[in-house]
Amino acid sequence: MKRFALLAIAILGLSLSAAAQDDKGYTFTNNNEVKTVPITNQFRSGTCWCFSTLSFLEEEIMRAGGEEMTLSQMWVVRHAYFDKAVKYVRLHGHLNLAVGGAAHDVTEVIKKYGIVPLEVYSGYNYGTEMPEFGEIDAVIKGYMEAVIKNKNGKLTTAWQNGLNAILDAYFGELPTTFEYKGKEYTPKSFAESLPVDMNDYVEITSYTHYPFYTTFALEVPDNWMWGEMYNLPMDEMMAVLDAALAAGHPVEWAADVSEKGFRGNKGIGIVPEDAENIVIGSDAEKWGKLSASEKEAQIYSMNEIVKEKTITQEMRQDAYDRYQTTDDHGMVIVGTATTPDGTKFYHVQNSWGESGPYKGFYYFSRPFVEYKTMDIMVNKNIIPKDIQKKMGLK
Repeated sequence: MKRFALLAIAILGLSLSAAAQDDKGYTFTNNNEVKTVPITNQFRSGTCWCFSTLSFLEEEIMRAGGEEMTLSQMWVVRHAYFDKAVKYVRLHGHLNLAVGGAAHDVTEVIKKYGIVPLEVYSGYNYGTEMPEFGEIDAVIKGYMEAVIKNKNGKLTTAWQNGLNAILDAYFGELPTTFEYKGKEYTPKSFAESLPVDMNDYVEITSYTHYPFYTTFALEVPDNWMWGEMYNLPMDEMMAVLDAALAAGHPVEWAADVSEKGFRGNKGIGIVPEDAENIVIGSDAEKWGKLSASEKEAQIYSMNEIVKEKTITQEMRQDAYDRYQTTDDHGMVIVGTATTPDGTKFYHVQNSWGESGPYKGFYYFSRPFVEYKTMDIMVNKNIIPKDIQKKMGLK
């Protein structure tokens, strides 16, 4: 991402509720705020899907009356890596064996293996205090490539033991029992003690290459589990998102943040209208005299609020079909926000540490969310009843 160093942003960006160079810029008032857990940092690893989904679940736990806690990200990553590697072998290597994943990886791992607090299992067994996966990824991929080459003519009975040994070396041996706040648990019993049910969480997407109100496995490389999502029209997907926030629930958000309209240093994501259709400020004549590059620089400076595109279902589909929207990043939507002119934004929690002007939080416009959402995960109980009925949820 390109860097912009505007002093006003650096100073005023310290506030979570407002930041702008002047009263014409992007100043935000937060609404419908979910109680959030502290910002986490996935650091040098492609584990946004895990960090964000666990933050989402931790916030769901608090909303359900549970205590604030940090669940072990690497517990989930380690189990997912093992299951993914087994599937990789069964498919003779025709699977995306990488650290990426999806929100349902987290809920499915918890269903299958339980979960533990971070204090019980940090998963950093290789000399760092934060995740650094360059070596881990390469070692696991190299080992699995050796297994599927199968020079013996058949697989040995030892390769899964070897894989577990590698995972233990990097992440640490998995605890079978542990004590937490004076009580003894197994990973399964700890998961069962939480005031949330993994079966209550569903994923929703919106694409036209499958019928609406059916489920399908979204065709992206990180969906190695082939997890199925409910397919809704865009306006109903957005209605579900808004209903969740209005009810005080967070929303897990898988999106593409590679757009030019996402400026990490500004903490803002927008989808500007084409330059020729935008007039910034009242001086239309001055705007008309700018070159194309000058217009673009003015738009993306975000010194003033700009007109954004109207997003359609067809635009979403075309961007997906042409690789313009790809499986890119997972975050948590924790509220809404408005600019002084009433433009609606979403307040989003990231897992890149306390970066940017809002210390780990970002603002994305409604058009950005409509256009660049791959899928969302929500508590199914907040979905409006009429939409639940169309989905066939019980």
